[in-house]
Amino acid sequence: MSRRLSQPVAARLSAATAGLSAPLAVVDLDAFDANADTLVSLAGGLPIRVATKSLRSRPLIERALAHDGFAGLMCYAVREALWWAGAGRTDVLVAYPSVDVPALARLATDRSLTPSVTVMVDSVELVDFIAREVPGHRGMRVAVDVDASLRLGPAHLGVRRSPTRTPADVETVIRRAQEHGLVVTGLMFYDAQIAGLPDSSPVVRRMKRASDAELRSRRAEVVAAARALADLDLVNGGGTGSLHVTHHDPSLTELAAGSGLFAPTLFDGYDDLSLRPAAYFAAPVVRRPGDGFVTAYGGGYVASGPPGWSRVPSPLPEQQLALLRQEAAGEVQTPLKGPGADRLSLGDRIWFRHAKAGELAERFAEFVLVSSDGGDRVVGRAATYRGEGQCFG
Repeated sequence: MSRRLSQPVAARLSAATAGLSAPLAVVDLDAFDANADTLVSLAGGLPIRVATKSLRSRPLIERALAHDGFAGLMCYAVREALWWAGAGRTDVLVAYPSVDVPALARLATDRSLTPSVTVMVDSVELVDFIAREVPGHRGMRVAVDVDASLRLGPAHLGVRRSPTRTPADVETVIRRAQEHGLVVTGLMFYDAQIAGLPDSSPVVRRMKRASDAELRSRRAEVVAAARALADLDLVNGGGTGSLHVTHHDPSLTELAAGSGLFAPTLFDGYDDLSLRPAAYFAAPVVRRPGDGFVTAYGGGYVASGPPGWSRVPSPLPEQQLALLRQEAAGEVQTPLKGPGADRLSLGDRIWFRHAKAGELAERFAEFVLVSSDGGDRVVGRAATYRGEGQCFG
C-alpha cells in the first residue's frame, strides 16, 4: 500500500478537496466501483435493479448501470420514473404505490412512456383508485407489491408495507387489475427484516434465517399463483443486506440494491457484507466554545427511520471527535468534543459518514468525485437530483 493510501481517510479527503468550499459531499469512485463489484458477486448471477432512492444522482446511477450485473431502475416516485423514461430509460419500476393522479395520467396517456414504466399496486383499493381517477389507465403496466414480513404469532417482524400476502390475496388483486384493463407484469417482495437489519445478535441471525425459509416457501406459492393468471416479466426481491441469501430463491428473476454502493454506517454491522465506505460529507470548524470542543457548520443530516443514535451522522474515528449527547447533529451547527478538537483550527474540515445512503443527496446540489488511483484527487462532479432541480419527495 502506498504511503498516501495508508494515511487516514479524513486527511486524504481534506487534501484532495482543499481548494473547494465546505460543507461539501464526496463520493470515492474507487470505493463505489469496488462496492458495485461486491454486490454483483453477492447476487449470484441474478441482475440487480438499481434502487434510485439510495443514490439520487443521475450520473452515479448511470455509472452503476454501466457495471455488468446491474439492469433496470427501481424508482420511488412516478414523476421520477417519467423523468428517467423521458431520458430514454426503458426498464423503470416504481417500487412504491402512488396516488399522484397527474403523474399517473401522464404515464397512461403518453404512449411513448407507457411501455417503459411499471407502477406498483398493493391492494384492490389502489387498483380501484387508479381505474376511477386516472384517465386512459387501460394498458398501464403494474406490478403487485407482496408483503414479505415474518409473522410469528402476534409478532410482525418487518416493515408495514403491502396488505397483500397470500396466493389468494395476490390472485384477487391481479384479477381486479385485469378487469380494469391494467397489465400485470410483475411482483415485488422486499424482505426488510433481512435486508435492512444488521446482524446484531444471535437472536437476530436466527430470525433472519427463519424469515428467509418462510418467505422462500410462501414466495414460490405466490409466484405460481400469479403466473397462472399473468405473464410476469419480473419477480423482484432482496436488498443490499440480503443479496447473498435471496439470490438462492429460484422464484426470483432479479434483485434490487442501491445503498451498498455508498455503504453508509447502517451497513457496518452485517456479517456477510464487506463494503467500502464511498460517501462522505465535510463540515468546516466555525467555533471553539471551550477547550476540547469545536463546532462545525451544518451537519444535521439525520436519517429517516426509528429515531436514535443509529440515525445520526458519524465523524470518522481517526479524528477523535464525538457528537454531544445533549445536542447531536444540528440544523446549522454541530458541536463535537474529544482529543482531536484542540488540534483543529477554524476552517478545518470534519468528515462524517451518513447513516443512510441517498438521503445525503437531498442536502447537496452535487457530489464531488474523488479517486485514489494515482493519488487522491478530484476527478469530477456528479449532480444530485436536487442539483438538477428535481425533488420527488
